[in-house]
Amino acid sequence: MRGPVALVGAGEFLDTMAEFDRGLLAATGRRRPRVVILPTASANDGESVFQSWAEKGVAHFSALGAEVEPVLIRNTGEGREPSAIQAVGEADLVYLSGGDPRHLLRVLQGSSLGAALTAANARGAVIAGCSAGAMAIVGRTMDYRVVPKLHLSVPLPFRWPHALGLVDGIAVLPHYDALPEPLCACLALLAPRGGVVFGIDEHTAVVGRNGAWQVFGAGRVTVWRGRRRERFRRGEAFRA
Repeated sequence: MRGPVALVGAGEFLDTMAEFDRGLLAATGRRRPRVVILPTASANDGESVFQSWAEKGVAHFSALGAEVEPVLIRNTGEGREPSAIQAVGEADLVYLSGGDPRHLLRVLQGSSLGAALTAANARGAVIAGCSAGAMAIVGRTMDYRVVPKLHLSVPLPFRWPHALGLVDGIAVLPHYDALPEPLCACLALLAPRGGVVFGIDEHTAVVGRNGAWQVFGAGRVTVWRGRRRERFRRGEAFRA
């Protein structure tokens, strides 16, 4: 049976998400789940940042009682390493942390890593993505440029290419409550017709399986279906 997919707006490996992450571990059905941390999205931020996300993930999930392995894939070449693919294949939970969603997606689609994640989820593993990690594993992602001359540097999407596709027809806007709502609305309205956009607040997550979704954490999930907007809070469920 296909495993759950967890999409997190921001806050990976923080105490504010510990209760939620305990739930992810419980969802594996294992007494001591095997967790893989993939900090790939942060590879372009420098080696110290990349390593720090791996270390934070290991410390966080180890404290929650899991057996944790960081898989240090920085590029497509490393994404073909048999040991990395084996680790993903044996994991009960794979967690993709934040950074650059475009870089992460290039690695997922340009190596064996994306196929390994898809296969792991198909056999029942939980796949969780935070911020860039969430953007890369759904159906569509933003291909954007940053305009530094604006007072607030804003991602302007020119197209919504296909992402890894663990869940079809879904796109994610993370950090939703950290951006002005009119901007978020414009971004959501530029998404492909017929798709659904999840605006996920920081320290908030939504978990789905077979089209059924439930909200966890401190904030809200804003669901855009074209021009129609709905909001859901902790404990509330919906279909998409």
